[in-house]
Amino acid sequence: MTMTEQPAGPAEKGGACCAHAHHDDRATRPDAEPPEPARERVNRRWNEVLQETRVTQTGVQILFGFLLSVAFTPLFRELETPDKVIYVMTVVFGASATGSLIAPVSIHRFLSGQRMKDEVVKAAGRLMMCGMVLLALTIGCTLLLILRFVVPGVLAEVLVGGVMLWFGLCWYVLPLRLRRKAARRAEREQA
Repeated sequence: MTMTEQPAGPAEKGGACCAHAHHDDRATRPDAEPPEPARERVNRRWNEVLQETRVTQTGVQILFGFLLSVAFTPLFRELETPDKVIYVMTVVFGASATGSLIAPVSIHRFLSGQRMKDEVVKAAGRLMMCGMVLLALTIGCTLLLILRFVVPGVLAEVLVGGVMLWFGLCWYVLPLRLRRKAARRAEREQA
């Protein structure tokens, strides 16, 4: 199977690619645009991945740089063991997020010219999703570490739980809901 003959992967059925769900039924509608050629589609998807990667890489790199500098502050020596554990987890999550979000560049560089762009796009999409989960965990742990100093009692954990819930809603629940809504609309239009 060539790059242009491969079926659509799960990454292009949601998120920024929701419009792709309508791609297949365009040919049947008289007022529709002509179908997007497979080569143009994979190039567009790669450009979308690059844009998304640029946004997330910047954020995770700034956060990770901040986290690395914390260990060299005088206050760090005063941290109790649970806070040091949270710090270590935060740094590991941040490093892992950085690796996942930069990996698409490395994959592209190694596979450039191999006529594997569709595979590269799919792998990059998966790595981006993994990186976003790791980034959310990094942010959550960073908040927990900071709020444990600022807020008394379990309020820090409650606030962090609320923020993590918000991330889950914004980053995962909303896109999945939009995907389902687009799928239902496409089913109605085909019926």
